[in-house]
Amino acid sequence: DEFQDTNPLQWQALWSWLSAYGGAGTAPSVFIVGDPKQSIYRFRRAEPQVFIAAQQFVREGLGGELLSCDHTRRNAQRVISTVNAAMGAARDADGYKGFREHTTESPEAGAVGRLPAIPRSKEDEAASTGLGGWRDSLTTPREIPEETLRTLEARQAAAWISEQIAGGLKPEDVMVLSRKRAGLLPLQDELRALHIPAVVGEKTALIDCCEVQDMVALLDVLVSPQHDLSMARALKSPLFGLDDDALVQIALQRAETGQSWFEVLQKQEHLPHAVQGLGPVLVQYKGWLDAFPPHDALQAIYHHGDVLAKFAAAAPDAQRASVLANLRALLAVALQLDGGRYATPYALVRALKAGGQLAPATVSDAAVRLLTIHGAKGLEAEAVLLLDTDTLERNADSMGVLVDWPGEEVAPKKFVFLVSETRPPACAVETLAEEQAARRREELNALYVALTRARHTLVLSSITPHRETTDSWWRRLDRLLDEVPVPPAQALDGGTARASDFLLELPAAPVYPEPKAIEVVADEDTDAARIGKAMHRLLEWGSLAPPQLRAVLREFRLSPAQGQQAAERARSILAGEGAWAWNADVMAWQGNEVELFHGGQLLRLDRLVQRRDAGHEGHWWVLDYKSNAAPQRLPELVATMQAYRAAVQELYPGQTVKAAFLTPQGAVLEVP
Repeated sequence: DEFQDTNPLQWQALWSWLSAYGGAGTAPSVFIVGDPKQSIYRFRRAEPQVFIAAQQFVREGLGGELLSCDHTRRNAQRVISTVNAAMGAARDADGYKGFREHTTESPEAGAVGRLPAIPRSKEDEAASTGLGGWRDSLTTPREIPEETLRTLEARQAAAWISEQIAGGLKPEDVMVLSRKRAGLLPLQDELRALHIPAVVGEKTALIDCCEVQDMVALLDVLVSPQHDLSMARALKSPLFGLDDDALVQIALQRAETGQSWFEVLQKQEHLPHAVQGLGPVLVQYKGWLDAFPPHDALQAIYHHGDVLAKFAAAAPDAQRASVLANLRALLAVALQLDGGRYATPYALVRALKAGGQLAPATVSDAAVRLLTIHGAKGLEAEAVLLLDTDTLERNADSMGVLVDWPGEEVAPKKFVFLVSETRPPACAVETLAEEQAARRREELNALYVALTRARHTLVLSSITPHRETTDSWWRRLDRLLDEVPVPPAQALDGGTARASDFLLELPAAPVYPEPKAIEVVADEDTDAARIGKAMHRLLEWGSLAPPQLRAVLREFRLSPAQGQQAAERARSILAGEGAWAWNADVMAWQGNEVELFHGGQLLRLDRLVQRRDAGHEGHWWVLDYKSNAAPQRLPELVATMQAYRAAVQELYPGQTVKAAFLTPQGAVLEVP
């Protein structure tokens, strides 16, 4: 099977065996399955022409038959129509031989489309030309435009995936394909921010795993206490779980005293309550690392800090097994790396940062699959999203090798070390032309493989290149696909929902009285403010189960009585007149903490819901939680809600948009 991925050397070994049966009456039964249109492993010397040679041998040497099939049971009608249109055009215009129109057994209509292309601004172009200038790396982050654009593409893709899952698809029904593995990592981060489980289905470096980076950051700061950035990461990790406010307080103390974060943490009297007590713990960890072998010290930290339990509690269900496997693999690396020669903590940290160790292979049956085109061979999914489809043509290679080895020949006819493809010697011109033609065909093969992974839904995504492309996948397909709108993204488990700000550019907002009231800031240190924030968190989760109650007590530093007060307020809202806003039978879409840019301001909506029940179909509701029993009497709060409603109305023109306060008395107070 998959014979199109055979290289000439492999075929010669097989041919030498099978050819001995030529003309013999006892020849074995040979059944070869392959599709030259799916040959995409030329980097491993796989050659489609080997399959052609094998066809000829089986028919002429063994008296076999040639069977062809252009009918599939996988792809829906619109998907297969797109395949036929794109590959048929390539056959007619680019000489893509061997393609015949496909038919499908699937009765489903299917869906195809393309997301809005991520635009490349003039500022990005200007920045890309000035990357070589000096910058203070301690205060000025390095922002490469291409990386920023990839992040925007990933954010848009994550919003589309969240919509598909909200519409009924399971995470495991979605597959995302990219040419290169690096394009999948930003999307994994964006999906994680939306609490959508996702796994990169191929080999992953251990140091690329977030939980391993957290622990390496801890080791780094224990070895080098002046590394404040590593300290910040370690403190933000599930091991310590500090929030941004606590980190800001530490940073302010560091600026005031001129000491490192490690030294600041030793002075507990000037630190917020959540940070007090961490200094002695870090000193103890540093003592272990200074006195014990690295593995023993790390094992002691795991035991004292209950590392596995804390990271497991912070991980989504679908990723918990891989998180634990990676943390255990870190212990193994500390014991086994390079034959145990890294006997000092400093050498261990350097070796881990250098990479080279692979994370253990873990498979999740309940996560979005993130794969390269090569890794997706033989797989399929209900919905497939293709990333980065408007890429520039491949540049000419230098310092390469050309091999001319026809499939029917026992040895190569020509083997050329080529300094530059732009200036080939006369003896290599013809061979180079054949190589370049084979590359173009393999590019079309990769497109064919990517398109045919989708059972029902196929969607393309792209970043506008810095110069015009002619034969990219996007250019071949954009005229065949309609643009797909992307709504604000939502988290699966009620976590923070985030809109794609680059997709939600709205017209200027109307002018309201007291514009400063668009954002009402409360003193975050007061008991009332922390109880209110705890109520908000419980309503985001839509649950008052004991684990959630314990979580808000820890997060907002509440006493049991204060936690009970927050829970009672949330319970009244969940059981009151607005209970429908958490009823899955009533909601067509819902999101928490939805961010919208409107009139140059960032607006954050407590809850945005679209109804689908009788009499309210399609109605959007902007809901705001208030501890005040009569928020409608405060003009500044009413003005804020009117601005929220106007922002959503601009996003969904022609649809009904309403706004209301939800109060602890269980009332729904609609804003006029």
